[in-house]
This record gives sequence, structure tokens and C-alpha cells, in this order.
Amino acid sequence: MEAVLTQAINRLEAVLAGEMMALRASDHSGLGEISHRKNQSLMELTRIGRGLEPHGMSGELQDRLLVLRERLTDNSRLLELHMEATAEVAGLITRAMAEAESDGTYGASVNGAKRIG
Repeated sequence: MEAVLTQAINRLEAVLAGEMMALRASDHSGLGEISHRKNQSLMELTRIGRGLEPHGMSGELQDRLLVLRERLTDNSRLLELHMEATAEVAGLITRAMAEAESDGTYGASVNGAKRIG
């Protein structure tokens, strides 16, 4: 059973590495497929893990799971950074569009004071 779990861990780590490489390279073209593969891998790990008792695992497998946890944490942080950046860009675009649509008649307030000019 440990061999099957180790293979599943290897597959998930490969998917995570691919996703992180794509995010760092700003290549978003395959992220949908990567997300699908990551979900499938996580589901597979969950199914396999149901049949294992933590106290019965070898030290090697426990170490692999700790490394996987670290990689998942790193992946989560990177995804969070990209989501924050995306939200910031979306906010900038929204403000730029609102300003472009405005004819200036109703000046936007800045810190409670009407902006002039």
C-alpha cells in the first residue's frame, strides 16, 4: 500500500512543480488542465490514505508526506500571491474604466474632499 501512496505522491509533486513553474513564468495557458490534474491527484491521495493507519507508516513514507505538505504550502502561497496580484490589476482596470467613462462633472472625492480639475 505504501508503494501505491508513494507513486501518487510522486504524481502530485510533478503536477505541483509544473504549476509552480508555469505561474513563475506567467504562463497561464495550461493552468486549467493543471488544476484538474491536481484535483485528481488530491482525490487519489485521499482515497489511498483512507486505508492507512498513521502509526503503521514507515519513517520514509512519513518523511515523504512532510515534504509533500511543504510543497503544498509553497504552492498555496504562490497561488495566493497570484490571486492578490490579479485582484490588484482588476482594481486598477476598474478604476481606469470608471475614470475614462466619467466626464468630470461629478468629480471623484479623495479622502472626503472633492477633487478639482
